Amino acid sequence: MRIYTALISFLILALTSCGHGETSADEYSIPLYSPEYASGFDIKGAEGKESSIITVRNPWQGADSVSTRLFIARNSEAAPDGFEGCVLDGEARRIVTMSSSHIAMLDALGATDCIVGVSGLKFISNSDIQARRDSIADVGYDGNVNYELILSLSPDLVLIYGVNGESPMTAKLKELSIPYMYVADYLEESPLGKAEWLVALAEIIGQRPLGEDVFSHIPQNYHTLKQKVSKANLPTPKVMINTPYNDIWYMPSSKSYAVRLIEDAGGKFLYDKNNGNTSVGIDLEEAYMLASDADIWLYPGMAGSLDDVMKMVPKFTDTPPFVNELIFNNNLRSTPDGGNDYYESGIVHPDLMLRDLIKIFHPELVSEDFVYHKQLK
Repeated sequence: MRIYTALISFLILALTSCGHGETSADEYSIPLYSPEYASGFDIKGAEGKESSIITVRNPWQGADSVSTRLFIARNSEAAPDGFEGCVLDGEARRIVTMSSSHIAMLDALGATDCIVGVSGLKFISNSDIQARRDSIADVGYDGNVNYELILSLSPDLVLIYGVNGESPMTAKLKELSIPYMYVADYLEESPLGKAEWLVALAEIIGQRPLGEDVFSHIPQNYHTLKQKVSKANLPTPKVMINTPYNDIWYMPSSKSYAVRLIEDAGGKFLYDKNNGNTSVGIDLEEAYMLASDADIWLYPGMAGSLDDVMKMVPKFTDTPPFVNELIFNNNLRSTPDGGNDYYESGIVHPDLMLRDLIKIFHPELVSEDFVYHKQLK
């Protein structure tokens, strides 16, 4: 009888050792993917385990030493002892995306069929999503998220983002026991860093090798274009960007991805006073002085023509970019409801964004048509 009892005790111990607590969170320290350009995530595993942990660092503006983690449980492996974060049971097959950039990343992986819910359906450019719009739920946005609808979709994972703080969705998703993961691509200053987040999404659908392969071609193309500009040794056009909002003209940081693209394409961004990590506002007089010194003007708000620009800022019609009709916007691929594919698929095609800008600054170097930009007439 004692032998039988001991055997039962041994079997119980053996079975429970395969569950929660078998591995400590610290053991998940083996790098599975360490981004070269992105600063906001990494993917790690543990010896002898098929599961992985995606760690997302500082996923909203102003975050300091904040980390969120997603444990992707494979082969019936339990989350490690001491793990704090969400747990995804196997690969994600049903995904709700709260940003159009998430859609672009899944599209680059050939996985838009995983998407069952989106935020702002009418603003999305992706052709597959629009073709299936009758079967894809629009779950709302900001303070109007329909959690009952999300729950009814039985998602494996919800992809979220934070702006100036923790997403208000997290508390409700926890209450509903729905796993989520922050995707902080928009915080990356490097255009290639933004695109590299597609590898993190490849991990959640069990396609990391594919993600690494898809991404590997993007830096290759980008650097080839950048070197082409450098070797050409052409004059550097001076660039003005944006239009005012409530009489304040916001200028990005010299470290921002928009400025990085301009510089890599062989242009010079005129405003060099902002070295922080957010945009700063200048008055219209200072903006006018900058525009008067510019050769080219990019991204004039929602303008689709020179007449639109004139209505926005009539004083600026005597600046060189307006007089010479060298004003370009990034709204070539816009939806009827105001969506803009530049902010969707452009995220995973920084090489095409760069090529467009090279065509604007140095048209003799690019024969292909614009993808995202157009010259205003």
